[in-house]
Amino acid sequence: MEEIEIVAATVEQAIEKAEAQLGLRREQFKVEVIREEKAGVLGVGSREAVIRVIPITTPERACPEPVEGAGVEVAANVLDTLLELLGVTGQVEVLSDEIPLSFDITGEDLGILIGRRGQTLAALEYITKLIVTRRLEAWLPLSVDVAGYKKRRYDSLQRLAMYLAEQVKAKCRAMTMEPMPADERRIVHLALADNPDVTTHSIGEGESRKVVVTLRQS
Repeated sequence: MEEIEIVAATVEQAIEKAEAQLGLRREQFKVEVIREEKAGVLGVGSREAVIRVIPITTPERACPEPVEGAGVEVAANVLDTLLELLGVTGQVEVLSDEIPLSFDITGEDLGILIGRRGQTLAALEYITKLIVTRRLEAWLPLSVDVAGYKKRRYDSLQRLAMYLAEQVKAKCRAMTMEPMPADERRIVHLALADNPDVTTHSIGEGESRKVVVTLRQS
């Protein structure tokens, strides 16, 4: 993978935008800050942040290009095996066979695969990626959903983000969302990235990390 440049309202937003765009975790790429954000005064002199993102390669060889063809079958088989090991009955459906691959697990009583705030689902997706990458010896971005939970959650977060943006604008004060995993925070950041009235940033550590929506400085 080649290095790319990302532009966003803040350096933090640019990093999270890079994670979403590349399908990589933060520890899988290096960041060079080309230009930090600047608020400006009375709308004069403000500027967006610019970062350079450099995917990390292994000492042995560069990170391989994604493998599509065999990847779909391998990933589906890995998910089937994990479901069997967990004692869960479900069907693995391929939603997209193009990069990034997308899978949805359907069936009855699948709440155990979702967990609190989707934490179990996030772990299932992470483990699947690790196993698939090892079997293919190649990087393969993919997404795993359970009974459409992630899509519903993302849609709900986008609506909530828009609502909070209106509230922040109307009340002229910042609002803090509940703690969320990284993928859900990215949804909020991206939903409001182009909003002319508000900006977002994350605070907290670990599982307590959350998004704050604030009035954009003019």
